[in-house]
Amino acid sequence: MKRFFAFAFICMMIFGYFVLPASANAPYHIGICTETVSQAEDDLRGAERAIREYGDVAHGGMIQHITYPDNFMQEMETVISQIVGLADDPLMKAIIVNNAIPGTTEAFRRIKEKRPDILCIAAEAHEDPGVIGSAADLITNVNNIHRGYLIPMAAKKMGATDFVHISFPRHMSYELLSRRRNIMEVACNDLGLKFHFETAPDPVSDVGVAGAQQFILEKVPAWLQKYGKNTAFFCTNDAHTEPLIRQIVAYGGYFVEADLPSPLMGYPGALGIDLSAEKGDFQAITKKIEQVIKEKGASGRLGTWAYSYGYTNSVGLVELAKRVIDGKAKLDLESLVVAFEKYTPGAKWNGSYYVDLNTGIENKRHILLYQDTYVFGKGFLGMTNIQVPKKYLSIR
Repeated sequence: MKRFFAFAFICMMIFGYFVLPASANAPYHIGICTETVSQAEDDLRGAERAIREYGDVAHGGMIQHITYPDNFMQEMETVISQIVGLADDPLMKAIIVNNAIPGTTEAFRRIKEKRPDILCIAAEAHEDPGVIGSAADLITNVNNIHRGYLIPMAAKKMGATDFVHISFPRHMSYELLSRRRNIMEVACNDLGLKFHFETAPDPVSDVGVAGAQQFILEKVPAWLQKYGKNTAFFCTNDAHTEPLIRQIVAYGGYFVEADLPSPLMGYPGALGIDLSAEKGDFQAITKKIEQVIKEKGASGRLGTWAYSYGYTNSVGLVELAKRVIDGKAKLDLESLVVAFEKYTPGAKWNGSYYVDLNTGIENKRHILLYQDTYVFGKGFLGMTNIQVPKKYLSIR
């Protein structure tokens, strides 16, 4: 027996999980489905973190991790079958999909038909709230309504006098993105910031990603000259983020956080940093980026969420599911924040429940989340402690 535990300890150190004897197998299983590393590395790393803590099903542990195809829209039936297949395991007690792409609702419906006891959790749901809400026990999304107020507020705290929102017609046709933009404009007016809207090329248009990024590279210096060095910038597209950060570091201005914030969003490419040695270690990632920003003289002017939302969604929702199954938590905002903060030391979370604007009904199975803003060279701004005035929550 001593030899076995010595072997198990060595395996844990080398592979990141315990090899348990048959008598110590996990009493139940939790399934998590994420994108591949090429599509959403952070989401996958979060699942790997859960495996390191609770073990892989294949080795007697608790976590069963699968990935869906990169071209998931063209292989939707495959995606659905993969997710539903997790329910074939008689020990399966919860299934999490992060991101909950189109097809997740149908997968959850099929799971509930044969295994109504399984918790179905949709992380960063892509389908309409009413659709995914018909099948999921819990839904999460970034709280873009609250962020519509909090991002301009953070910009003012950082020293901005002007705020530039960068987007294009396709994104502005999305209800939530359009609402956030409108909230930002009202918030800027209320906070004493001058609001400006600038249009940039859509990366999926004829100019492509390269053309859209070149536009940002060329326009940021001109915008800074037009609006002043104390201008904060926000863009709705990931492809625009890297060139935007690069030019702010070089020419001035402020960048509060990305559309889906993470230290890995835009910063490695903009600053030319290799973070392969730090993969999955967000404290080390943030520290390395911060050092480069300080060296470039941009301290206090650029921010992020210190821990990736996608990473925390994966590992945090696994933790929440485990606590619920064990009878130690509920599927509510308070329990979710506690589970998330276990994996984000130093960073606070807050959020609210989704409210349908048309009916005014609050859905306590749909949680909208945000993390405190971390400014490189300055620290956390305390944005999770700020009460968002109710007037902003009803702006369309």
